[in-house]
Amino acid sequence: MTTQSTLPAEATTIPGQLHAASGDEARIDAYLPSATVQNHAANLIALDNGDLLCAWFGGTQEGVPDISIYLSRLAQGTTVWSAPVRLSEDATRSEQNPVLFAAPDGKLWLVYTAQLSGHQNTSIVRRRISADNGHTWGPIDTLFDTPGTFVRQPIVIAPDGAWLCPVFLCRVAPGERWSGNDDISVVMRSTDAGASWHEHEVPGSVGCVHMNIQPLRNGSLVALFRSRWADHIYISRSDDGQTWSEPQPLELPNNNSSIQFVALANGHLGLVFNNSSAAQSTERRASLYDDIEDSEDSGVLATQSASARGTAFWGAPRAPMTLAISSDGGRTWPVARNLETGDGYCMTNNSTDKLNREFSYPSIAQSADGRLHIAYTYFRQRIKYVCVTEAWATADGRGAR
Repeated sequence: MTTQSTLPAEATTIPGQLHAASGDEARIDAYLPSATVQNHAANLIALDNGDLLCAWFGGTQEGVPDISIYLSRLAQGTTVWSAPVRLSEDATRSEQNPVLFAAPDGKLWLVYTAQLSGHQNTSIVRRRISADNGHTWGPIDTLFDTPGTFVRQPIVIAPDGAWLCPVFLCRVAPGERWSGNDDISVVMRSTDAGASWHEHEVPGSVGCVHMNIQPLRNGSLVALFRSRWADHIYISRSDDGQTWSEPQPLELPNNNSSIQFVALANGHLGLVFNNSSAAQSTERRASLYDDIEDSEDSGVLATQSASARGTAFWGAPRAPMTLAISSDGGRTWPVARNLETGDGYCMTNNSTDKLNREFSYPSIAQSADGRLHIAYTYFRQRIKYVCVTEAWATADGRGAR
């Protein structure tokens, strides 16, 4: 079914305005202002001064060179997200997956990818730094220049003070078009405040991507992964940020779409994800970029060969969007409540024709007052913002899964 999808009326009246969710006074919603047809891959950060920042990518369609990074701010004490500011400018590459990191020295980092067309194996990772909480930015430079390096989750600081930047490597054989069959996860580790980095591969991580790392109260680290096989969320652990256990599947499903979790102030973990997998899919896409005209290879690249794990599954429904809570370091997630429900149709990335109905690529952050701030893609047309508390998930949680 590919009927046209439109946004709710409140999304188009006052862009960026916070408002109580319909029928739910315990939840605040907003649709961030947009300057582009497509908007995707939000990343939130709660600053020490009380401001919230949200970065995402926007343009015509993922993989097209007009895709750039945008930033909006919800200033402390205000009720409207600011108009988006464009922060990247390469007219030859699709600039995607922004992540924000507040460094200990007070600087704010913006890190993002830049790829040629739909070829994620051409991606490099770029960076900008702000000294004033994101009001102004320094020059664009390259953080990781190995082609195929991709980011989706923010840098974290390990208990020993090292910076950990999770990346995944998009690998293909010569003459093949990337489709995600042989991607692996790697942790880039720095002990000199990001001046240099050392690579630590996660063993057995083929198909486990978007590695999201969080520190636990016991001094260890836990990571969750998206699965290219659209089966489950995977989990890995480390005591030092360098040596990681082989990722193992959780009971939670994954649909080959992004997830994000955060360590909460009370020691719990808060996760936002699509509660679905390939098991709910009646269709399958050829690849992530099978609906854009590719000018980079002129049709000469072969389909990527299967890896030892198989071929990536694209097209599983990207819905519902669910908030889950773990109180045992990610082993179990007994509390879950849906933020958004629908059929999650994503057999196309086309936003111009408004065919896509996915809720995807969530980001979650906790502010000093304990509130949970969540942002995610809404139909690939807008970024939706939701503010709730952990108690909101608990109030109606059991049975949502």
